Amino acid sequence: MSGQQRTGWNGTAASPARLLIVDDEPVQLLALCGALEGRGFQITGCSSAAEALVHLRPGSHDMLLTDLVMPGTDGIALTREALRIDPLIAVLLMTAEGTIGSAVEAMRAGAGDYLLKPFQLDGVLAAIERGLAMRRLRQQNAELEQRVRRHVADLEASNRELDAFTRSASHDLRSPLNAVLGFALLLRKHASSTLEPRHQQWLADIESSARRMNRLIDDLLRLSHLGRQALERRPVALQPLVQDVLEDLKRHQAAHGAEITFGELPTVDGDASLLRQVYMNLLSNAFKFTRHTPAARIEIGSARRDGRTVFHVRDNGSGFDMAQAEQLFQAFQRLHRPDEFEGNGVGLSIVERVVHRHGGEVWADATPGAGASFYFTLGETAN
Repeated sequence: MSGQQRTGWNGTAASPARLLIVDDEPVQLLALCGALEGRGFQITGCSSAAEALVHLRPGSHDMLLTDLVMPGTDGIALTREALRIDPLIAVLLMTAEGTIGSAVEAMRAGAGDYLLKPFQLDGVLAAIERGLAMRRLRQQNAELEQRVRRHVADLEASNRELDAFTRSASHDLRSPLNAVLGFALLLRKHASSTLEPRHQQWLADIESSARRMNRLIDDLLRLSHLGRQALERRPVALQPLVQDVLEDLKRHQAAHGAEITFGELPTVDGDASLLRQVYMNLLSNAFKFTRHTPAARIEIGSARRDGRTVFHVRDNGSGFDMAQAEQLFQAFQRLHRPDEFEGNGVGLSIVERVVHRHGGEVWADATPGAGASFYFTLGETAN
């Protein structure tokens, strides 16, 4: 049977399974090939491992059935080499001198099944079916991995294009914007005394709008960068991190007299710079929306709920209508008029993205005129 091929019927006549059968005993090889003849398998019979390797190419066979004990290269060594050539091929090892040790070694080498001689045809067919099912699963996994790799490559290419576009657009937007702001400043410097009060107000509006547009471009760049920034996870002690954020905010808002209640915060696994941004945005909002509140209060803390740590930032400021809560975390969506509170509506969108990238979720609760509470989780935390 050496080197010969046979084709039969196994219920899949359109694409018969291709078996490579290796046995150094001619009688055994002939018997096995003969028994499988007429079952629909496309068979290549070989009397040695060396001969089998001549026939084996990536994708040339679906399954290898090999004797364990053979002169020269044994079945386990052949299994390793076959899988090196074609990682998807299924392998069935056959032997008359099997031990637990050889069976374990065969499985470690990559064999999917192990049969002891003499064996019944039904047992061989069942082992072949198991092996072919395993090969199909490997093939599906390989195809899925390939699709995922292609998708990741496409996403990386799209991100690079988006990054280039964002930077180009921000540059193209800033150039005329800076010109407008520059000429407005020159006009104020050299002609302010000749302008009527209403014209001076128009000039102030131009300057204010230009600066607001510059901040909006900065927010766009920050929002775009956030989606591509790699997480640098490590243990982060939130207590000193949030204290540092508060010190920053107090330096810039020294006139704000809010009473701040600081609860216990655990150490978490996360990206320190991104988590700092979360608290910076939430606390900036709390300071902003309690600016006109008598006896303003801001509370920072965490609590264990349903087996997870829930972090919170609460205030008793202006609050908002929960009927508009769906818009809360959408970029550039604002729930207050610009003349009431400044901002571009990006801060909470950044909070949501950072929290989601840490495997958590974020939500809010509020009442108009009675304050707002923001809650978030960060996946698993370490206390």
